[in-house]
Amino acid sequence: MLVGVPKEIKNHEYRVGLTPAAVKEFVTHGHDVIVETNAGTSIGFDDEQYIAAGASIIDSAEEIFARAEMIVKVKEPQPNECKMLREGQTLYTYLHLAPDPTQTKLLVESGATCIAYETVTDNRNGLPLLAPMSEVAGRMAVQAGAHYLEKSHGGSGTLLGGVPGVAPGKVLVIGGGVVGTNAAKMAIGLGADVTILDRSLTRLRELDDIFANQLKTVYSTIDAIEYYSSKADLVIGAVLVPGAAAPKLLTRDHIKAMKEGSVVVDVAIDQGGCFATSKATTHQDPVYIVDGVVHYCVANMPGGVARTSTMALNNATLPFGLALANKGPKRAMLEDAHLLNGLNVHKGKVTYKAVIDALGTELNLEYVEPKQALEL
Repeated sequence: MLVGVPKEIKNHEYRVGLTPAAVKEFVTHGHDVIVETNAGTSIGFDDEQYIAAGASIIDSAEEIFARAEMIVKVKEPQPNECKMLREGQTLYTYLHLAPDPTQTKLLVESGATCIAYETVTDNRNGLPLLAPMSEVAGRMAVQAGAHYLEKSHGGSGTLLGGVPGVAPGKVLVIGGGVVGTNAAKMAIGLGADVTILDRSLTRLRELDDIFANQLKTVYSTIDAIEYYSSKADLVIGAVLVPGAAAPKLLTRDHIKAMKEGSVVVDVAIDQGGCFATSKATTHQDPVYIVDGVVHYCVANMPGGVARTSTMALNNATLPFGLALANKGPKRAMLEDAHLLNGLNVHKGKVTYKAVIDALGTELNLEYVEPKQALEL
């Protein structure tokens, strides 16, 4: 198979779909890899390393899209990239379609086979290709929150860890999954007063066992969100409904009730955000203020630590990518139900139910079972 790796073009996105080490794996399995020039240069993977791994360097994204049988990316394709996709071609990347009608429409029109990292599953009902970036984003959320709590950046001037004689800052984490757990680790490490909300008692018990008396676990209700957000210096939105639009858990009234200069970090912004006042921002212009509350809603947070993120992501995506190349997409997905769960669009059909639930009426689309779509 001819595998293509274009350079990412989203604002301040420096990650790359394949590292030189991953390219070498594909080449060793008998595949050809073409990489756009300077695709990984900014994070220490220069063209010479890709050539040494067996790749060919291509000058333009247009040629990558025109020639490759499978496109491996990191972020969702931008509109001009979507228009270069074609039927019979496989796209393997993050998609986050539910809050994005434009991308969904363009991918449907392309006829391509589009596999979303964020909906591939594993034997433990986890999301193995989303988990590495969730770990990064959870840890970064606390770093970002601490930074923007500084007075010079619009915050209240609160140090999360406090100092002897001064109480630490209060951190509220909404959601106890991978993002929330990693955010809690970082916040506890800084010495903050941490509360985590979740609707799963089983998960709350697990968190209580992990962290013991280092944080407070609270069952998530409207009343709990209202109370703890009003007391918090930093609120981290860490909720996830796989492949679906994020629920709006923090309302405008909750934001208004928060302390002046407090900070909210919406890690769910890729799926539309879990705060009513959230709108996607970029690393170039990461924050805005609503009702005195600083909002950090960068849609590609892990791109800020692109080298670490790229290597962590490749560790997870490589086995599935090799399966797609070695067996061909259809056979690979039919033989692996977890990879099949990653199929979101195929030959003009939407094959992920949560996307239809969010956009089906708006775009006049109908859901088709993944296996059924592959047989078309």
